[in-house]
Amino acid sequence: MPFFEEVVLADFIGSANAPARVAVIGSGPAGFYACEAFLKQADTRVRVDLFDRLPTPYGLVRGGVAPDHQKIKSVIRLFERTAGREGFRFFGNVSYGQDLTLEDFLAHYHQVLFCTGAETDRRMGIEGEDLPGSFPATQFVGWYNGHPDYRHLRFDLSGENAAVIGNGNVAMDVVRILAKPAASLADTDIADYALEALRHSRIKTLWLLGRRGPAQAAFTNPEIRELAAIDGCDLVLQPSEVELDVLSREFLDGVKDPVHQRNMDILTAHLEKGEGRQERKIRARFFVSPTAVLGAERVEGLRLERNKLVKDDSGALRARGTGEMEEIPVELVFRSIGYRGIALPGLPFDERAGIIPNVDGRMVESPGGATVPRLYVAGWIKRGPSGVIGTNKPDAIATVRAMLEDLPRQTFPEALALADEAVPTLLSQKGVRAVGFEDWKRLDQLEVERGKPAGKPREKFTTIATMLDALS
Repeated sequence: MPFFEEVVLADFIGSANAPARVAVIGSGPAGFYACEAFLKQADTRVRVDLFDRLPTPYGLVRGGVAPDHQKIKSVIRLFERTAGREGFRFFGNVSYGQDLTLEDFLAHYHQVLFCTGAETDRRMGIEGEDLPGSFPATQFVGWYNGHPDYRHLRFDLSGENAAVIGNGNVAMDVVRILAKPAASLADTDIADYALEALRHSRIKTLWLLGRRGPAQAAFTNPEIRELAAIDGCDLVLQPSEVELDVLSREFLDGVKDPVHQRNMDILTAHLEKGEGRQERKIRARFFVSPTAVLGAERVEGLRLERNKLVKDDSGALRARGTGEMEEIPVELVFRSIGYRGIALPGLPFDERAGIIPNVDGRMVESPGGATVPRLYVAGWIKRGPSGVIGTNKPDAIATVRAMLEDLPRQTFPEALALADEAVPTLLSQKGVRAVGFEDWKRLDQLEVERGKPAGKPREKFTTIATMLDALS
């Protein structure tokens, strides 16, 4: 951590004449919810600068939500209202650790809040995982959503078999996008190059693989219903895998959330449809774990081990391999077994949990270690990848509450640069072309106009260069 000469400032920080200055890094849901919480304060005046490494705001709402789920993206309207509040500024196209360092932020803000999410996938740790044709699901999701980080990727859809490992909502999105007729996606905001590739897809069989049983599946009721209703594609289940074992019955009796029982009701009712009549199939499997990705030069198949449910010492249900193996032919594999945060320059990181270590949002040097002054976390980088978009709201509010509680007791560098023009001047000196929220609104309108000829809600700019060119 950088060292600053510290002096105690008067306790009027947060008054109308001396507002607290806070930097929020990461403009996804957690970042915007935190900004809103700060700007709604009645007793403490706060000015918030929101940073993102991309010129575009909204994080996974823009780059992660499936294009055929436009209603979920309506939360953007709430974020736009936050951006219109007095005391808010947006600095897009500014990378933490590259354009601005930790020292830069601590020299210009009283407090810094990291909302950088979970930007990569967990690995399976099995043989053949890195063969050509094996990908993290996040790369495919970013690709079809026009995310600049993944726009350059190519996915070979010429094979007839693909597998998606995991049964959470991201896995369901990937299966659904691959299974749907491309024509049904033409009026969404899917990237144009992705739509063209999907039009030429030859995939006929999609395997959806879960390591535990259907009762423990992480998908939601609407998403399994969607898979069962795709035009030209049958959802196929194995009756023996849908039948409840003793531990699954106990699990359902003990959970309060009805989503698991409803999932079982949906799957059980679907069993009577058997193999169906369509040429294309989604084969949803349960109680299986990949033990190897097969192939010499590229993906040719998956070796699966049959699992059974057991209770660990804490009473939690775990999938344990039985030694019974099978192989399935696939040419394309997407792993979707959980997101994971990445380490940021100058900050502590818990490699095991994939988060920045913290206590109630207050950053600590290591799990169980001392608090790092003036640095905080919210969202997935705080708690791990759990919940839905709205889950980030109470999470962000809790961290903001901790920050405001700490503010009167904190010490700051004597020469803290708090003037409105300080950060824009610093970025200009560094040669950084920052994108403000008004710039984003121009890009937004340009994308909407670009989409109109094709009947799409927007046609995204998919590279940072084209975004900046458009603003020029």
